[in-house]
Formats: sequence, C-alpha cells, structure tokens
Amino acid sequence: MFPHRLTDSRAFAIARAMLDGFNRHYRLFRATSAAAKQRFEQADWHGQQRAQAQRIEFYDQRVNEAVDRLRQEFDVASLSMDTWQQAKLHYIGLLVDHHQPELAETFFNSVTAKLLHRSYFRNDFIFVRPAVSTEYIENDEPASLPTYRAYYPTRETLQATWERIVTNFQLEPEFEDLARDCGHVVQAMLAELGGFRLRPNFQIQVLSSLFYRNKGAYLVGKIINGFSETPVALPILHGRDGRLVIDAALFGEDELLMIFSYARAYFMVDMEIPSAYVQFLRSLMPRKPRHELYNALGLQKHGKNLFYRDFLAHLRHSSDAFRIAPGIKGMVMLVFDLPSFPYVFKVIKDFYPPQKDTTREQIKGKYLLVKQHDRVGRMADTLEYSNVAFPRHRFEEELVAELRQFCGSLLEEDGDMLVIRHLYIERRMIPLNIYLQDADAEQVEHAVIEYGNAIKDLVAANIFPGDMLWKNFGVTRHGKVVFYDYDEIEYLTDCNFRRVPAPRNEEEEMSGEVWYTVRKGDVFPETFGPFLLGNPQVREVFMAHHGDLLDPAFWQGHKERIAAGHVHDVFPYDASKRFSLAAGVRPRAQNSTPAP
Repeated sequence: MFPHRLTDSRAFAIARAMLDGFNRHYRLFRATSAAAKQRFEQADWHGQQRAQAQRIEFYDQRVNEAVDRLRQEFDVASLSMDTWQQAKLHYIGLLVDHHQPELAETFFNSVTAKLLHRSYFRNDFIFVRPAVSTEYIENDEPASLPTYRAYYPTRETLQATWERIVTNFQLEPEFEDLARDCGHVVQAMLAELGGFRLRPNFQIQVLSSLFYRNKGAYLVGKIINGFSETPVALPILHGRDGRLVIDAALFGEDELLMIFSYARAYFMVDMEIPSAYVQFLRSLMPRKPRHELYNALGLQKHGKNLFYRDFLAHLRHSSDAFRIAPGIKGMVMLVFDLPSFPYVFKVIKDFYPPQKDTTREQIKGKYLLVKQHDRVGRMADTLEYSNVAFPRHRFEEELVAELRQFCGSLLEEDGDMLVIRHLYIERRMIPLNIYLQDADAEQVEHAVIEYGNAIKDLVAANIFPGDMLWKNFGVTRHGKVVFYDYDEIEYLTDCNFRRVPAPRNEEEEMSGEVWYTVRKGDVFPETFGPFLLGNPQVREVFMAHHGDLLDPAFWQGHKERIAAGHVHDVFPYDASKRFSLAAGVRPRAQNSTPAP
C-alpha cells in the first residue's frame, strides 16, 4: 500500500532528480527532431541518417546519467520501500502540469528498474498503470503552436487553401511550382472523394509539424466533410533542380499505414505534446496500436512500455499456451509464440552450429544496427526486453525443455514464474517458405516479385541480408515481404561481391566442394540459385523479374554508388501516385538524390 504521509524529504529529492533527467532527455530529443527541418532544407541526407541513429541512443544515456546521479547523491541501497513509494507519489505531483507525463512515467520506470529488484516491479513502486491523464493537455505558452491547424476552404478556394497550408510551414528552398503541385493535390482529392459536395463545417486539419524521414518531409492531416473524415499525407521532396515539389497525395488509412509501417525508420517530428499527436494519428489510423505510433514518432521506449501493458492485459484475458513457433527452427534464435497474440518472442541461444561463427554480443549488435538503420519498409522493428517474467503454467512442456536446453543461461525459474533475462519481440508474419507452399500461381508470382523487391530495397539502404533463404522473410497482412532474421546482416559496403572463378581443370569442375579461395566478406551471388530456385515455378518468376540478383555486377554497382555517397530512392507509396513522374520531373543527377 502507498504511505499515507509524505514524511521523507529524500523522496522528493529523488523524484526531482528523476524528472530533471527526463526533462534533459526530452529537450535534447526535441532539439534533434526540430533540426530535421534544416537538414531537409539543406539536403543533408547523411546528416539526417546520423541524427536518426544518434537520437535512438539518447534515452539510455539519460537513464544511465540519472541512475549515476541517484547513486552518488543518495544511498539507494539503504532506502526503504516506504521511501521509494513516497518518491513515486512526489513524482506524480510533479507531473500534474507536465506536457509529456506519459513519457516521464516511462523514464521513471527505466531508472527504477536499474536500481530495484524485479520484485518491486508493481504499481506501488513503478508505473505499471499510468497515473496522469494525457487528455486535453494544452501548451499555454504565448508563442506556442497548437497541435494542429484547421482551415475552412470553399470549393472555389481549395487550391489557394492548400497553397496556404504548405506555405505556412515556411520551408526553404522555394517550391518549383507550388500552384501546379497544389492543383494536382486538388485533382487527386476530388477523385478520391468522388467529386464530393461540401457539407457544413467542411475543413482540413493539418498537424503543425512536418514528419521528416530520410529524404522526405510529410504533411499529415485529415479532410473533414460532415461526418466523413479522410486521412491525407503529402510527401514533399527536393526536385530535379533542388527546388521543392509535392510528390504525391495519399489518402485513406491504408496509405498512411504504409507510411507509418513498423518496418520503417522512425520519423523526426517537433512535438511539445506527443500524446496529442498520437491522438490525432489514431483518428487517422484507428487500427494501429498506440505503441506503434509512439515508436513511429521516435519514442520507442514509451512504445515498449505501452506494448508491455497491452501484453499483460492480453495474458489476463486469454488462456492459450506459449509454444514453439511454427516453421523451420533457427540455428541462432529460439522462437516461440502465443497463438492468440500476433507477435513472436525470440531468444538468443547459448550455442550455435559450427557454420554460425558468431556470439551473443555480435547478434545483439546486429539487432541494434537494424534499430538504428533505415529499414526501408523491409526490416521489422523489434522490441528488446530484459528480465521478462512469464506465468510458468502458460508454457507447453516442449517449449520449456527447449528453453532449458538451448537458452539455459538466460532462463530463471522463480516459483510459478519463468524469467527470461533477454529477448526480442517482433510482429508475427507468415514465413515466406510456408506461404509459398500453400500459394496459388498468382500468389506465388506476387510473393516472389515482392521477395526480390525486398532484397533490392535492402540493397538500396546499404544492407546485405546475409542469409537470403525464404524462411528468413515473412509476409505481412498487407502482402508485403519483410526480412526478419538479422544475425548475418552486413553493410553492403563491407562485402566483396565476386564471380565464381572458372575451374582450372576437370577435377575442379566436377568437385562437389568449394575449390576456390573464399575470404572474409566474400559473397558469390551466382551461388544463390541452387538454394533459392529449386521450385520451377518460383525460378521462372524470379528469373523474369530479379535475375540480376544472381549477377555480382548488380551488387558491386550498388556498393560503389553507396560508397561514393549516393543515397538511393526508396518510396513508401506506389510509383503510380507520384505527381513528379507524371509531370516529367526526375531526381537530381547527384550523389544526393531525393527520396522519402
């Protein structure tokens, strides 16, 4: 139970120190996000990529600073349960008028988890449940922007209104032809809404910050016409001569779900009140979980917190058992799932077959690389957890036996709980090899084309998947093929793509073993075929659309362009949506080419 009186002065000082740590974190986080506008304007794509990776590290740095401060200023090992409970109550009081209370609660949890034993991980001591509402938080500072702006056009002023909406973001450099682009927006809007009749209170609402990612800036909002609300997003790019263009107009929940996919890098958004942005975005994408929206905004630690709350709620309201995940078992990861829950749990094994020359730390480094890298819609985001306690009775005995055998160093059996010291959680997808087994001819063609496109998108992002077997890719509910096995990924620029040397004699030609020299980093694309193309139907589609993946020149050419500073175009929407293609506009022929 909570204490009835706040009697320990140290408790308030602890709460104040924790909030100071969070405020410093969010100040730096927001400054980096706000600077994305200038990097976009200057076409500093490499700077944008560096900022994306560095920003992910901010949170753990601030948490560690707060932990060090508490250890230095307080004898934390001697503090009583009562003092920690009082610290939480003081902290709640400090959040009454705070603009990011939900994020501050998560920060409190992160710091406390490093100082207290997991037996304290209940609502008396940490925020298992939120304590401060995020509803109707307002920024009352005179110079502050509202979360969104509302515009009230007539049919006659639609184009002028869109021009004003875009101009209000005050982007530099100037637009190539803003009137032309906004005309395209209006035409697409009328086509999408079926030449609609304006209802009372017709308005366009637009979030006050653009969403920056890679080489694009996204205007995000909705069109309200009577009782109808239509989500809208406008990607803004650098055009052929360096001036700006609106590249497309994207409408509807499905289009925005692709932009905000969990397989894409986090956005840079300048937000004073993140919960208000999430509330607005949920009105556009009601099917998207809140934790994925926080992740998309770069607030992945709070996204983890929300996900875990949802997971605990699901456990309380379900009764099925955790099991070994269907599919081919991995050599590096033990994967299990809960049939009623759309995620998989991945635990690094204690030992691996000889062909897997790796370590636990190296594997963790690969997953961190993916977290910090541009995932271009082709690598699933992962949630990383430590010391997760599961109810033992919910585990199938076969799974427990495998965990003991392969992951014993990470497993602790504590009474009626199983504690896994480190694991990753990912969205569950249909493994591509299983999908192909049950697919008809049309589905096979689509999946194989998507598979090749996924690899090419990864190549464009300077990623070599390493193990390209079908089982390491999954099919999402939208039919996208996504890569999810990261233990062998490398930067493309660290690989050496070679042709298989011609045999020097008949003995070498007939040899079933590799007779030529293979150095670290060597990759022979010609050898992919026997592992991937045993099915004649698959081979026919693959060779028709992606035969170049078996040619070392394809890989080496991309490697050389990336090493020279070229940033490839990877779009989160279909090319048919692009105004710039219809208008004949092409990206600049420079090392920095525009792409969202």
